[in-house]
Amino acid sequence: MAVTTKATIASFGGKLLKCTHNASTTNCEMAFNLYLPPQTLINTLSRVPLLIYLAGLTCTGDNGAEKGFFQHAASQRGIAVLYPDTSPRGLKIQGENDSYDFGSGAGFYVDATKEPWSKGYNMYSYITSELPKAVFDNFNEVDGSRVSIFGHSMGGHGALTLFLKNPGAYRSVSAFAPIANPSNCDWGRKAFGGYFGEENKAKWAEHDATELVKDWKGDALDILIDVGTSDNFYKQGQLLPEKFEEAAKDKGKVNIRWQDGYDHSYFTMATFADDHVNHAARYLLG
Repeated sequence: MAVTTKATIASFGGKLLKCTHNASTTNCEMAFNLYLPPQTLINTLSRVPLLIYLAGLTCTGDNGAEKGFFQHAASQRGIAVLYPDTSPRGLKIQGENDSYDFGSGAGFYVDATKEPWSKGYNMYSYITSELPKAVFDNFNEVDGSRVSIFGHSMGGHGALTLFLKNPGAYRSVSAFAPIANPSNCDWGRKAFGGYFGEENKAKWAEHDATELVKDWKGDALDILIDVGTSDNFYKQGQLLPEKFEEAAKDKGKVNIRWQDGYDHSYFTMATFADDHVNHAARYLLG
């Protein structure tokens, strides 16, 4: 599958690529950002592990790449970072641009089963299969056998659920302010109802980290989660990290760090970005 590089930007000694490709899972052209650390420039035979960042509602692949400061630690540790988009674009489905929390910019990292969304809103398959294959096929610098995942808000939900649904596919997971129990918050109920149907609660559970972790049979978990005490969406009951923590209590370590005074923004992520990259590095480089 061909990938087109639209721009190359110097970043922390490496290069940030802005790319596009035609995706069959989403039935449209998809854009993504890929950061290649300086190690790949110094030694052209070097192959580096990959950390996938999943963004939140309304975002594109540009937000994390340009505001998250993840390249700082990634450049030091020799880790590539992949920044996908959050939904298909331009499918001309009625209503896809009507609200910030459903449709465009709000794919919720699921494969929709309800028409008309099933025609292209297949972000689960795109992130777990089609996009990484495109990256590994087109960028020999990236080692497809070493992959970790993390994300923010809706992307934190995506990171947790993709990790839990695919044991062994990702070496580690972490999250900033994840929507950790979407079946029980307004954002999640709207998305799951729209993509799966109100009556299909079993499907909801298949994409709810709090439900998935109850059945985890893999190695002991080691999950880092940061939540700001001034996060208005936490205060509104959209995130529910305590529900996830309770469900995971016998499954290993879930380290929820309550960051005093921090909110839901990229300022919070930039502050603690190095911690999350280094969390992944323990598993990607160990």
